[in-house]
Amino acid sequence: MSKQLTRIAPWQAGKLFALIYFVLSAFLAIPFALISSTIPSNAPGPHFGIGVFIAIPFIYAIFGLIFVPIGCWIYNLAAKFVGGLEVSVTDKVDA
Repeated sequence: MSKQLTRIAPWQAGKLFALIYFVLSAFLAIPFALISSTIPSNAPGPHFGIGVFIAIPFIYAIFGLIFVPIGCWIYNLAAKFVGGLEVSVTDKVDA
């Protein structure tokens, strides 16, 4: 059975992706913070404090909360003109 996705709720998608971006970036920021803490302070190049790595998940979440709803809004406008994404769904048969 084929169905068409014609609208995405922008605010709901923004909240969902803000949470997903926060969790994923936290998993990435923790190892980078640990690696960064092992670099000697007199080594050449930029040095990031622990505050940067703490802020990264929050920054990603804010950007997700802002830009995902904008993308959904653009998708909703485009779907009115050319139709939405087409997905296939099937009913699950219990054994």
